[in-house]
Amino acid sequence: MKYAVCLSGVIAICFLSGCNSPTILPNSDPYLRKTSTQFAADAAKRHPFKTDAPRGGEALATATYNLTFSTLAILNYSDEDWTDVEVWVNEYYMVFLGHLGKGNAGVETIPFAMLFDDSGNAFWTDNGKNPIKTVEIYRKGKMYTVPVKLGE
Repeated sequence: MKYAVCLSGVIAICFLSGCNSPTILPNSDPYLRKTSTQFAADAAKRHPFKTDAPRGGEALATATYNLTFSTLAILNYSDEDWTDVEVWVNEYYMVFLGHLGKGNAGVETIPFAMLFDDSGNAFWTDNGKNPIKTVEIYRKGKMYTVPVKLGE
């Protein structure tokens, strides 16, 4: 009960203060502590999808999406940290990650509300009618495919 009251208080404060965050709680990644407007503007700046970028093959990463929580978790299981990574979903929705650590430190959970198209629309699955088909990352001038699966 205390948790529900506390959570509703946080939501009320956020609503009354006019915040425009895609998440209720602050993200632990400083690159993902932006407003929805900032995510949308950044995505618009980085569009269109880089169809002409050289293909880097399959990334040493996996992507797992959770429809219940509307999140996409990306694990970098390579032996190096990645910087300046664009995550693309279905070649149309994207978010920029300034850093994605390696191994266990390299798991980034991205709410769907941080993925935007070039018109400022956030990604949503529409109850499965708009599924995640592809996840790709653009880094170091190449586009990499990330194996994707539905989480439990």
